[in-house]
Amino acid sequence: MVLPAQAPISERPLERRRVPIPEPGRGEVLIIVTACAICRTDLHIAEGDLPLLRAPLVPGHQAVGRVLRAGPGDGGPLPGTRVGVAWLRWTCGTCAYCTSARENLCARAEFTGYHADGGYAEYAVVPQAYVYPLPPVFGDAEAAPLLCAGIIGYRALKLAAVAPGGTLGLYGFGSSAHITLQIAVARGSTVYVCTREPAHRELARALGAAWVGEPSDRMPTPADGIVIFAPAGDLVPRALRNLAAGGTVALAGIHMSEIPALAYGDLYHERAIRSVTASTRADGAELLAEAARIPIRPTITRFPLEDANYALALLKAGRLTGTGVLVPSSV
Repeated sequence: MVLPAQAPISERPLERRRVPIPEPGRGEVLIIVTACAICRTDLHIAEGDLPLLRAPLVPGHQAVGRVLRAGPGDGGPLPGTRVGVAWLRWTCGTCAYCTSARENLCARAEFTGYHADGGYAEYAVVPQAYVYPLPPVFGDAEAAPLLCAGIIGYRALKLAAVAPGGTLGLYGFGSSAHITLQIAVARGSTVYVCTREPAHRELARALGAAWVGEPSDRMPTPADGIVIFAPAGDLVPRALRNLAAGGTVALAGIHMSEIPALAYGDLYHERAIRSVTASTRADGAELLAEAARIPIRPTITRFPLEDANYALALLKAGRLTGTGVLVPSSV
């Protein structure tokens, strides 16, 4: 599914095309894609909230597949190995960020389905140093949401600094939040969820949320940390008013509408706001290991690959519970 130009998802900007199977270069592997989860970032790219860096583009950055062959050079996963492909595709490896365990901040970083073609296809080429071995406890479609929704939620939870047994607040309850809640509950945390969609509130309760309300509601007690997954800047002051002294609001999205003016009193008592920028490979490895131990059970809805526009439209309308996963017809 190819994006030749940006347009509202209602105009079905993704086109089904037959393109040549890509060839892996040095240090890369060619994989046969068996599942690719959709993400709000894909929607932002399709609709123009983020710039289109290349066209035509194959989106998708939560892909699961099996290695078909490697490019020139030694090493890398063997043919037939099941691997996961995430948002982070390449970093320089030499800058101050890369050499201090902060490769997610590398100014030259490249991302799957953005700088290069991604997983909305039957085949994809990815750098072998940036693929993940996947725990066998997850099927292909179950593993796909972990590769961005899971990883970003994990990093957001880390930056929100909620200790095991503490209280976590979540705004928005889509793909990433429903995985993050399971991690927090497994750690013994009390989780409050604010979301406007009735189906999302029902899922949050089923997964162990202690309280569920509307985005405008006051949480039962101030939360030790809060993660905002919804791309709505007007939630930031609301979240700060539900945050305990010394707590952090983590903004988990790559794009957010304008944040309104803040009253200093909402930030006082050493409350903090932190953005979440991509993730490191260490975040991904840690998330997959913890997800397997729990184990996380993503709620998924499968769609044929050619229904990518429809699946993204459901995501935009808030009518998709959990995560949508695209499956090529050849699988």
